[in-house]
Amino acid sequence: MRLLFDENLSFRLVHELADVYPNSAHVRDIGLLGAADHAVWAYAAQEGFLLTSKDTDFYQRSLVFGAPPKVVWLRIGNVSTTAIATLLRQRYVAVRRFYEDADATFLPLS
Repeated sequence: MRLLFDENLSFRLVHELADVYPNSAHVRDIGLLGAADHAVWAYAAQEGFLLTSKDTDFYQRSLVFGAPPKVVWLRIGNVSTTAIATLLRQRYVAVRRFYEDADATFLPLS
């Protein structure tokens, strides 16, 4: 279960969450910083990532196109990277269940 962090999230999350979400990546790490949403979407789908973002655009794409990729939508406003990491750690079981649910397309976390 790998997360692909959108550019509106810190690249530091990859390292901070490596113990619970190994092999995750940030768009910066894969050359997609500043890329159009459709390019990030396509990469996440092709490579099997859970696209993780605070951006409503990816949530809306998931409603229109479904999965893959599945979208983890962080609905938490302007908070620290530590707060985001804490949320993703605390909600690990929910993220795991979402990942394993073949019918699920997005998971809002707040």
